[in-house]
Amino acid sequence: MDFLRPTGWEEALALKAEHPTAVPIAGGTDVMVEINFDHRRPQQLLDLTRIDELRTWETGEESVRLGAAVPYARIIGQLRTELPGLALAARTVGSPQIRNRGTVGGNLGAASPAGDAHPALLAAGAVVEAGSVRGTRMIPVDSFYTGVKRNALAPDELIRAVHIQRADGPQQFSKVGTRNAMVIAVCAFGLALHPRTRTVRTGIGSAAPTPVRAVAAEEFLAAALEEGRCWDTGRPVPPSAARQFAELASGACSPIDDVRGSAAYRRRAVGVMARRTLDWAWHEYRTDGDGVQQCA
Repeated sequence: MDFLRPTGWEEALALKAEHPTAVPIAGGTDVMVEINFDHRRPQQLLDLTRIDELRTWETGEESVRLGAAVPYARIIGQLRTELPGLALAARTVGSPQIRNRGTVGGNLGAASPAGDAHPALLAAGAVVEAGSVRGTRMIPVDSFYTGVKRNALAPDELIRAVHIQRADGPQQFSKVGTRNAMVIAVCAFGLALHPRTRTVRTGIGSAAPTPVRAVAAEEFLAAALEEGRCWDTGRPVPPSAARQFAELASGACSPIDDVRGSAAYRRRAVGVMARRTLDWAWHEYRTDGDGVQQCA
């Protein structure tokens, strides 16, 4: 196995073009597990740890450009205001050691349906910045996942950054696992309220061949909030609307039975998480930081 160690982004792209089967590695929290268990034996590893720009981010007025190798721990500690949904998801990743090494870019590259970052990225409407010697390509996260552990990257492309809109409203994340920590998700759910556009976005993990959105649930809830003047008045979401939202979210799943949970359990759990995250997010929308009611 050859170990390629570029010192800059352009060199990394040149090496990837020369060795399209080379596997990128930054945190290594997914790749090294597969290698250690002999599930994968690539001819080349492309070490990206010496490319400093991948470990930085830029915060603009409307969005954050998150370098592909920014570890989860830094998202939790320094970006929880701008990217609250992703920060909540990051807190559920592995152990402190894994959160110090693991990255959103690695999660995207692995494209596992159980990846913890995916529901939050879908709910936030992220865009993946991919680069190659041919140029830069911007891929909406909705189009990034193409199958079980497959993504839309061309063989010569590398993930450079992820562009994520700064939160303009409450965001929530919930995960079901076989224990409380250091566990692969049985299923997960992300929710983002976007008051500026009066829209809702969701993300579902580990309940379909790829991470997915519950688009019908989103459209129904946005219409129900508008019809009930909930955005303007802050009045509670009608219980019937919350129930229908949960049912539609559950219906967006196409899960399987496996050792971590049955398909029926996953569908049920996604509906429960959809309703709970809506309760949490709407409570946050209606109150300020001190818990004082903002809306009539």
